[in-house]
Amino acid sequence: MTTGSLSPQGVDVPEPGRVLIVDDNADLAGSLRDVLLAAHPYPDEPLQIAVAERGSEALERATREGFDVALVDVKLPDGSGVDLIAPLRAASPGSEVVLITGFGSMEAALAALRSGAYAMILKSFRPEELVTTVRQALRKVRLEREREELERRYCAVVELTDVMVVAIDAAGRIALFNRKAAIVAGISPEEALGKDLLDRWIPEADQARAREAIAQARAQVKTKTKDLETGFVDRLHQGPVRRVRWHLSAGRDGEAGLVYGIGIDVTERRALEKRAADAEAMSAMGALALNLAHEIRNPLNAAKLQLILLGRDVEKVGLAPEAKSALHKRAGIVGDEVERLNRLLTEFLDLARPRGIAREPVHVAALVENVVSLEREAAEARAVRVELELAPAVALGDGEKLKQVVINLVVNALEAMKDGGTLTARVRNEGDRVAVDIEDTGPGIEPDVLAQVFDPFFTTKEAGTGLGLSIVRKIVDQHGGDVRIDSERGRGTKVQLWIPTGR
Repeated sequence: MTTGSLSPQGVDVPEPGRVLIVDDNADLAGSLRDVLLAAHPYPDEPLQIAVAERGSEALERATREGFDVALVDVKLPDGSGVDLIAPLRAASPGSEVVLITGFGSMEAALAALRSGAYAMILKSFRPEELVTTVRQALRKVRLEREREELERRYCAVVELTDVMVVAIDAAGRIALFNRKAAIVAGISPEEALGKDLLDRWIPEADQARAREAIAQARAQVKTKTKDLETGFVDRLHQGPVRRVRWHLSAGRDGEAGLVYGIGIDVTERRALEKRAADAEAMSAMGALALNLAHEIRNPLNAAKLQLILLGRDVEKVGLAPEAKSALHKRAGIVGDEVERLNRLLTEFLDLARPRGIAREPVHVAALVENVVSLEREAAEARAVRVELELAPAVALGDGEKLKQVVINLVVNALEAMKDGGTLTARVRNEGDRVAVDIEDTGPGIEPDVLAQVFDPFFTTKEAGTGLGLSIVRKIVDQHGGDVRIDSERGRGTKVQLWIPTGR
């Protein structure tokens, strides 16, 4: 922006811009024009001056050409210059109007300012007074437009950036919610305005730390606690929990009470870090598991054999039928527990053992249909209806391993629907991957539990080992695929797999 300067005569001159003179006195309009041009020293940026004799003509030119500053006579042939202020500024937004009158009074000046005029100049004014007023009006217009442009760019950056940007007022309510934050929250930015950020989106376990960090940021306390990581979940609709790393800072002096939060969604990063840690732990445990497997299985097999012999001896002993039944029942309980330990050991070895996989074409739809057929009797026993949506699809991988994955997911889905429901199995092609969905209409999974379902030994089942889904993820990872679980409490769970086709 070119700033104002002094002319050779020592007069403060206006900046380049567009001036509209509205006066039916041609001589006065010409004098105004000559004074402004004479004081303008910028040949490369000429001051553009237009003249209109009537208010209607001025409005037409303002609409068609626009202007920065209008010099308007109070008395015009077709109306009052005061009444022309608002229409002129509406026709050329961001402009200013200076009134010129020969009958000045304090009341008239106040009335003009209340009507939106920038200033009022009395006729018989000195040239430097006119030039200074126009210069200041032009500067104000330019500064205001530059501010609007900076705000527009700032808003564009805030909306287009790939980080969450929120502003919280003194009451803890949202004053700004950018596009990225809205996407993570699953609502529109307008819906978030006025909502309490902590109560609506921050889990209870993180609220105290977040509230303290916000207070310290508002007080501009220099402390690392203004950077914190919290969960982010729609607590109203119980959606999936995300992990967000926040940097908090107080607003400027003109934004008293506002705290800005810049949030980076680190959910995938934390998941990858956890998976890497799990893989490292499993690798270390694998060697130990292989060494212990033989030692553990020997006593388990011996115990199972002794239970069989015990059952035979019970039949030889002269006991009452009730006593024999009680002994057989107790032996059966011990046998079931031994079998559960053996199954747990087998699953643990499958999870920890560094075993490769085959690479051959697998007809995924046929595989899923075969697994569902095997479990159809169990589905009917639970009053579960089975729906299949199977498109022909071929993936590259280990058929037996993938079958183990689908069996685990189908069995989990059936066990979730104790009171009946619908099991839906889908297979479809998605570019260079085959997608498999196993969906149930069971009770769903709580959001805080959902984040742990792939953890080894984590289970919500009374007799579960907690290794089934860990094995699922390991096999899918070995195939270079992805697995995701979506669940809504009371509406069921959907597990999605993506296996590369190898093309």
